[in-house]
Amino acid sequence: MRVNGVPTRTIWADSQAARVFIIDQTLLPHRYEIAMLASVADAVRAISDMLVRGAPLIGAAAAYGVALAMASDARDDSLDSACARLAATRPTAVNLRWALGEMRAALAALPVSARRDAAFDHAARIADEDVARNAAIGDHGLALLRSLAERKAGRLNILTHCNAGWLATVDWGTATAPIYKAHDSGLDLHVFVDETRPRNQGASLTAWELAQHGVPHTLIVDNAGGHLMQRGGVDVVIVGADRVTANGDVCNKIGTYLKALAAHDNGIPFYAAVPSPTMDFTLASGKDIPIEERGAREVTHLSGETEDGRIETILIAPTATPAANPAFDVTPARLVTGLITERGVIAAETSALAAVFPDLARG
Repeated sequence: MRVNGVPTRTIWADSQAARVFIIDQTLLPHRYEIAMLASVADAVRAISDMLVRGAPLIGAAAAYGVALAMASDARDDSLDSACARLAATRPTAVNLRWALGEMRAALAALPVSARRDAAFDHAARIADEDVARNAAIGDHGLALLRSLAERKAGRLNILTHCNAGWLATVDWGTATAPIYKAHDSGLDLHVFVDETRPRNQGASLTAWELAQHGVPHTLIVDNAGGHLMQRGGVDVVIVGADRVTANGDVCNKIGTYLKALAAHDNGIPFYAAVPSPTMDFTLASGKDIPIEERGAREVTHLSGETEDGRIETILIAPTATPAANPAFDVTPARLVTGLITERGVIAAETSALAAVFPDLARG
């Protein structure tokens, strides 16, 4: 998508120099800076500390992390070592495991001397395929949004949660791909952006990228979504996903479940935009998904820009108060109107998923 009018991806590489470049998302929206990764340790830190985040982008970053390891470590066990280090960074987003599996399959049979170039080539392929999948999600979602807009005969109001935008992928985004394509086609739409505590990815990231692209939007606090739905202010909810299980349960940023409940109670369609690497047919349902517990400081502290331009972090809770920080929740398939995938809009249901993704269901 665009940053200051310039087409930009979230991750790219200079394979000759064995360097990978990312947008440091921890600095947005106040600072736009590019960070360079020169080693697998850099990639591990970028994923763990959320310089990159979002399931598809985590997968691409992990793939490039393997490539960086292959460029600097010529030992026979370097592939296994790199994959193990990267796999330990974040447990919930299944794209991480998928990307490492892809890299291992592409490299394991090669002699060590051939792995460097092959690793960068395969990581680039994973990144390009992510862009293509998300563009296809955008096309299928565009048809859906057009249909909803025609029935309403007026401005279409969309609610989204967290950041499932192009910053969470290599390009286009998942939940935002239909929004960008609809906006570019001239569809009259408006996006309500949940702030998304505790890391405020909606306020910091989704709002920033929508503004960069010129999409009309309004930032709201997390708990305002239900109120807007009750008052007829939301026509459709579209979120992303970090994992979708075989029965159609959707794991996404904490707070997604509450949006789905409110949408269900008010008869508002609730969709998850999901590329195929986010599907996990090895798990029967969402109750089996490991939920990442992140540090309490994300809850007890807030960071922002002061009036004189400094970035400061402040404590917002009593110092003696402990905090829990589950990063994700699970929305049961019964609350999901449909899944917007690169292969079409499908029901969040076991047989429908297996029919559309037989290659994945067979495992």
